[in-house]
Amino acid sequence: MSVAVKFRTAAQLTGGRVLLWSLLGRLPNAMSPIGTLLLVSRNTGSVWCGSLVAGALAGGQAVGGPVVGRLADRRGQRTVGLVTALVNAVALVALVAASQRGLALGWQIAPAALIGLSVPLVGPLSRSRWVRLAAGEPELTSSMLSLDGIVDEVGFTAGPALVGVLATAASPAVGLLTAAVLSGVCASLFALHPTASPGVPKSHARSAERLLSTPYVLLLAGMALLGACFGSVQVGITATTEALGRPGVAGLLYGFVGCTSSFAGIATTALPARWELPARLRAGTVLLFAASCVLLFADGSLVALTAAVGFLGVAVAPQMITMFGLVERTVPAARLGEAMAALVSALILAQSAGTFLGGWATDHFSPGAPFAVTSTAAATALLLAACTATDHRYRRRNAAPLPAAADAPNHPHEPAARTNTPSTQLG
Repeated sequence: MSVAVKFRTAAQLTGGRVLLWSLLGRLPNAMSPIGTLLLVSRNTGSVWCGSLVAGALAGGQAVGGPVVGRLADRRGQRTVGLVTALVNAVALVALVAASQRGLALGWQIAPAALIGLSVPLVGPLSRSRWVRLAAGEPELTSSMLSLDGIVDEVGFTAGPALVGVLATAASPAVGLLTAAVLSGVCASLFALHPTASPGVPKSHARSAERLLSTPYVLLLAGMALLGACFGSVQVGITATTEALGRPGVAGLLYGFVGCTSSFAGIATTALPARWELPARLRAGTVLLFAASCVLLFADGSLVALTAAVGFLGVAVAPQMITMFGLVERTVPAARLGEAMAALVSALILAQSAGTFLGGWATDHFSPGAPFAVTSTAAATALLLAACTATDHRYRRRNAAPLPAAADAPNHPHEPAARTNTPSTQLG
């Protein structure tokens, strides 16, 4: 199915606007970390203080993500999504006010942690929503998840870029205030859209299966290794460009990684359905490992570094899209939002660990040493995929939609959302 056909199909399922709210509602999640780092670093004159406050935000998100996901699965996406969006917006404004007024660091760490704890989780809940709307149709589910992966990549690329532009044109405070508006308005509209999952009845929740299983734990490990690659590459790019005398190029290289990753995500959606997700996971980890090896020899030239990080970006989106797709096959439907959120938390925590290890390697060895951390994580991911990504572990389960989906309020777009459209009609 082509990307254009997928967009048309998504519009038929939801009425179209939910894709816009989904994209804009994700931007604050991508804008907040770098915006917090820039704001606090500039106002305090200390990068260490900025990193500490940004770390509190990341820690809050890693802890709060699965909790918010679980509440959304139980109570419904409307209530939980609306509350978290509004709290997140208020916390962003509070952080800007505390930092601009030069309050003690603790008064800046507290709202930053609350920003992380209250992230509306538009991405994970969107993927959960698509699975419910696809109503068990295998190809439709796969297509919508891959389309959501494209939206995720666009948000991942556009968020930091938007903060950078606003910080340059005005100030970092403007970037975070923009994130607050997007969270309060667009994430709220996403949460209130009639296609939002209504939650699981108590009787069904009691009988829900346990979340943790061997295949799911292996996916958590795979996503964590990808996060370690992210963190170490960021440090490696920063250290290497500084050593080459071009520190200002680091931001452009981060954006280049996002661009190549987005294009790879679009290309992934065009892969034939017969190429199953386990095979894609194995192929993706081979590509990730190959790109990480190229990075090891690219720290002596800016041109070589640019080519290497672009190659790495090509490996990122297929990995993420595939792992999110496999989660849908390995966890109970009643806990899908929680499972998606936990996967993101694993990515965030491991990214922080990769950043720490990359910084240690830079201090003790060389500017390019963080790329050795990247290669080690990629090699481990390759070994993990080769040993575990087999069809019998991640076979598609033809589970029926949740009973709660049938109890959702009637809406003009809902009948199309519950129709199992034949694959032959989807292009």
